[in-house]
Amino acid sequence: MNGPAPATGRTLVAGVGNIFLGDDGFGVETVRRLTREELPPTVELVDVGVRGVHLAYQLLDGWDTLVLVDVTARGGEPGTLYLIDASPSGEASSGQPPAPLDGHRMTPDAVLALLDTLCAGTGAAPPRRIHVVGCEPAALDEGIGLSPQVAAAVPEAVRMVTELVRQEAAV
Repeated sequence: MNGPAPATGRTLVAGVGNIFLGDDGFGVETVRRLTREELPPTVELVDVGVRGVHLAYQLLDGWDTLVLVDVTARGGEPGTLYLIDASPSGEASSGQPPAPLDGHRMTPDAVLALLDTLCAGTGAAPPRRIHVVGCEPAALDEGIGLSPQVAAAVPEAVRMVTELVRQEAAV
């Protein structure tokens, strides 16, 4: 591929997490609920689960915007939602060698680092805009089902993502 891919206006919304670890299933559940919403035709929803390497390769297909939905422990009250702009800043890399790839621990940060490596090797361009809709977890213990606080945050997360992708479609 020669140079960056042209802007496509396409948005990928990826639900990330392990449904067998309590609140870690937040991203997957939010994307499941988003399937009931009327979204712009340029938006694709994907339940990535724990397949972060797959997501990194999927992002080489020319997405303009990526919205990651995942738990995000930042020290707030459980159920607190965060909208984080993780778009590339254009800064040079730190020069540090990449961490070893561990397919079982592909956090959004690791996926984005792998994407940078893949783009550098293929000439593909990463999404121009990257957003994370995160939720403060209450429990990440083994077990299926979200805590009451995180479950209560899912409808608001659906609203946030829906609004965000509609704004991106208008750009």
